[in-house]
Amino acid sequence: MTYTIQTNNLTKSYNGNEVVSNINMNVKKGEIYGFLGPNGAGKTTVMKMIMNLIKPTSGEIIICGETVTPSSYEILKRMGSIIEYPVFYDKLTARENLELHTDYMGYYNKSAINTALDMVQLNNFEGKAVRDFSLGMKQRLGLARAIITKPEVLILDEPTNGLDPVGIKEFRNLFQMLSKDYGMTLLISSHILGEIEQIADTIGVIENGTLLEEVLMETIRLQNTEYIEIKTDSVKKAAYVIKEVLNITNFKILDDVTIRIYDMNTSQGEISKTLVLKGVLVESINKKNNTLEDYFLKIINRGAIHASTY
Repeated sequence: MTYTIQTNNLTKSYNGNEVVSNINMNVKKGEIYGFLGPNGAGKTTVMKMIMNLIKPTSGEIIICGETVTPSSYEILKRMGSIIEYPVFYDKLTARENLELHTDYMGYYNKSAINTALDMVQLNNFEGKAVRDFSLGMKQRLGLARAIITKPEVLILDEPTNGLDPVGIKEFRNLFQMLSKDYGMTLLISSHILGEIEQIADTIGVIENGTLLEEVLMETIRLQNTEYIEIKTDSVKKAAYVIKEVLNITNFKILDDVTIRIYDMNTSQGEISKTLVLKGVLVESINKKNNTLEDYFLKIINRGAIHASTY
């Protein structure tokens, strides 16, 4: 197995307080690795250490087979990144910013600027200064800058911030193309779990600075459980009917309005008909599968699924 990014017991402390503890990540060459965790879990700190922006307290980082040290600068030429919010020369245009970046990187393929601007849909803003860009446009320019040198590794911290649904879809397609067609390795953190679910090959879940899980998305999909979800303002009455009338015992009350039935031997239509006949107002009833969000919350809360900020 070829790994592009590996960390061994990666730890970062501030004033004796560990914010990242013994992280062991394994990101395979050419894959998209979704890095998930609640706000403040340590995702950005790990990414900054991988990019050599902050130094680990202890542990090891290996990029493309090379151990990263405080003086590892050449390896950065093989990497692109968006960490937190990208910063630019606001008085310059997108093209001028990219020209400065390629000069700084010693990358003199000027046609790459046109390619990068085309990829992120910024090719029609030639005369516009970056100070007049929206947040979404700055994110697009940040990605253009990250990919312009065709790096082997992309480190992307919340890359879809500020994008509308169309922009998010365009980025999703671009990430998949960079992985499949260019062989780039992408480490992406995001709070939009539905987007990560569609593109990631592997998921890493971090909380309180500790990596709780590293698992293939295919494994998560194979674990998906089919269920029927019912929304009603009479949860207790509905639960009584489900158990006593329909003889279904494998169900769970999630909150004041939601019940999930995991016993699929009784049809959705029969359940709905029986509830209505027994005077239960059914607002909605749908057949669903567990999602990455369900899996994520289960890992974070050790099975106690509830609303969370991530």
